[in-house]
Amino acid sequence: MKMVSNPPNPFESQYREFLEPPPSVKVQIYEDDTRSILSRNESPDLAFRWSVNPYRGCFHACAYCYARPSHEYLGFGAGTDFDSKLVVKRHAAALLREAFLKPSWLGEEVVFSGITDCYQPVEAAWGLTRACLEVCAEFRNPVGIITKGVLILRDVDVLRRLHEEAAVRVYLSIPFADDAMARRVEPQAPSITKRLGALKAIAEAGIPVGVSIAPVIPGLNDDHMFEILQQAREAGARDAFYSLLRLPGNVEPVFLERMSKAYPDRIKRITNRLQEVRGGMMSSSRFFERHRGEGTYGEMLEQLFLTARRKAGFPEAPEPPVSSTFRRPHPQQIKLF
Repeated sequence: MKMVSNPPNPFESQYREFLEPPPSVKVQIYEDDTRSILSRNESPDLAFRWSVNPYRGCFHACAYCYARPSHEYLGFGAGTDFDSKLVVKRHAAALLREAFLKPSWLGEEVVFSGITDCYQPVEAAWGLTRACLEVCAEFRNPVGIITKGVLILRDVDVLRRLHEEAAVRVYLSIPFADDAMARRVEPQAPSITKRLGALKAIAEAGIPVGVSIAPVIPGLNDDHMFEILQQAREAGARDAFYSLLRLPGNVEPVFLERMSKAYPDRIKRITNRLQEVRGGMMSSSRFFERHRGEGTYGEMLEQLFLTARRKAGFPEAPEPPVSSTFRRPHPQQIKLF
């Protein structure tokens, strides 16, 4: 892995309209010479097996991000290093094409991104996510996307092609009902207003889109479900899910430090509520339990979500499973990098 000198500036020229104001922190870009791009998920409580992560680290700087410990594998820290020392996988699209050409690949859904946001601002300059989506469209491979980034609107043309020729599902991550709270907890992510606008634009383009209320932070945003689901449904969301806050490894000290500064009057309530839904602990790593709470308060959150979802008018039936439309292009049609 090597540092890139003078990386493209995503806050200049045509990229500016997609982004929030420039950051106060110094962003450093590193190249990762990884030899594979498909990550296999072995967790039985997640709905996908394969994911693509063109970037490591995330500029959005969300205090709660469960992916922070992954940066420690690179010799970086889980705090400000995760927010500012970003790693790009320059050859992501070529590696994905290589994986799709293998006889062992059967065309399963690929999720962008299982770890860090595939549409964080650095994507405006590097375009790795778009390049990977173009490969998926070329091979008609089903795609799922979870993002906070409104930069996704740049790629509506590719998403529409995937929807018409394969399958694509987009989820906008919207865990807060107002911009002010989101800015304190997700300081460098697009505003809630912009995310709802992006959701509406994607829906109007005819692309299946949903909303992810993740994470629900007991004692902070647990009472936002009704408003989020109502606004998302009105904007065109077809599906919704929620996930309870997780604090694995060094996510916990980062989260507690930042929340203590952002909400000193609420931090005690937040920690007490977390321990209440986690059986006295701050977090849980047990499959099928880590995304939901236990006890009376945990059950209340589940019922609150289901009631809010129903009142907002979301369909009762779950989204149908994605069927494979994968096919390898004729050798003469394969594009080379």
